[in-house]
Amino acid sequence: QVQVVESGGGLVQAGGSLTLSCVVSGSVYMVNAMGWYRQVPGRQRELVASTANGGDPYYYADFVKGRFTISRDIGKNALYLRMNSLKPEDTANYSCNARVKPSIPNVQWSNYWGQGTQVTVSS
Repeated sequence: QVQVVESGGGLVQAGGSLTLSCVVSGSVYMVNAMGWYRQVPGRQRELVASTANGGDPYYYADFVKGRFTISRDIGKNALYLRMNSLKPEDTANYSCNARVKPSIPNVQWSNYWGQGTQVTVSS
């Protein structure tokens, strides 16, 4: 089994900061690309930022460029999202996606999702 667990969400005032963390654990042989997504009820999930296996290249959605920074600890199978200058419109459930090759025979590369962590930004 592969587990993806996010943490670090919470309630913050506009202009504040939060750092989200995501850790992939369990029967993991290798982790390739990882990314952060967010979703608001009634709307489609959208990609916030992502990174390839070695870190570079990084992708940022236009609505977070200059405010959010994605980083990765490959040895820990961990992904982080530093969010600065938060706005009320950043309020969403933030989830982590990881492309994983499980250390289970005959199981191929697959995308795994965490349950998400809620970020609420008050005005």
